[in-house]
Amino acid sequence: MKRSATQAATPESLSTYIQARFDDFSRSQKDVAQYIVDHLDEVAFQTAEELARRANTSSSTVVRFSQALGFEGYPELQQSAREEYRRRHAPAPVINGPGAVAPLFSLDQNEFETMLAADHVNVEDTARKVSRSEVEAAVEAIATTPRLLVAGTDQMAFFASYLRHLLMLLDLRAEIVASPSQEALGRLSRIDDETLVIGLSAGRPHPLVVRAMKLARHRKARTIAITDATLSEVAKLAQIRLYYSSNSPAYVRSHTALLSMVQALAYGVYARDADGYADRIKAFKLK
Repeated sequence: MKRSATQAATPESLSTYIQARFDDFSRSQKDVAQYIVDHLDEVAFQTAEELARRANTSSSTVVRFSQALGFEGYPELQQSAREEYRRRHAPAPVINGPGAVAPLFSLDQNEFETMLAADHVNVEDTARKVSRSEVEAAVEAIATTPRLLVAGTDQMAFFASYLRHLLMLLDLRAEIVASPSQEALGRLSRIDDETLVIGLSAGRPHPLVVRAMKLARHRKARTIAITDATLSEVAKLAQIRLYYSSNSPAYVRSHTALLSMVQALAYGVYARDADGYADRIKAFKLK
């Protein structure tokens, strides 16, 4: 007989239980596990088909994953996710009275407002969960590294390029690995113990980014992971880990919090010597 939702998940949370079992899952089940842990707010109200689409797998895999955890099926897993969701979220603030906060949008949100509201929550959630010590370590590493390599493919290639642009304004040179081209592979071959490698990923990381992080570890280079998945292989390979929230009601992940994080890291580097960078930034603005 299958266990109930309460028996299947530990008293702490469904997320904790999944993380403890993560290494036991198949590759496709790990995609589901990773998505549930990092997007619990969505999973609490998604169908198995919607979850499968977001995790890039099939609904049958979602069902099998639920059963692997000891649930009868996906509805029981979802019930456990909803219970954790309720524990995480305090009651909504009272609209009337001193110190009350008005809602961002009315209850009858259209799709545009729903997306903006989700992005607002993502930035706030990222800010609440980010580790100050990890951020300070990342800024220190970026500001002092002799060589910087940013790895990000597909949609992450834009953010890799933008981070390089922001750092170049501060006269910090960075190289990018965004595709398995001969030139990019040549950049990977030059990784050494004086290199800082930053890996960007959303969901399942691209094999090229994983390769860059593994090579960096092998050659004793410093590493930073910027990812929306706490169970990501890129995060496991990194010395410094920065997580951002990417929950979205749309058909793609939200990268608003990632953009904020990239800009905040660059600003952190700038703030180390604002006076020293002032003339350079001023000259750029006058161009």
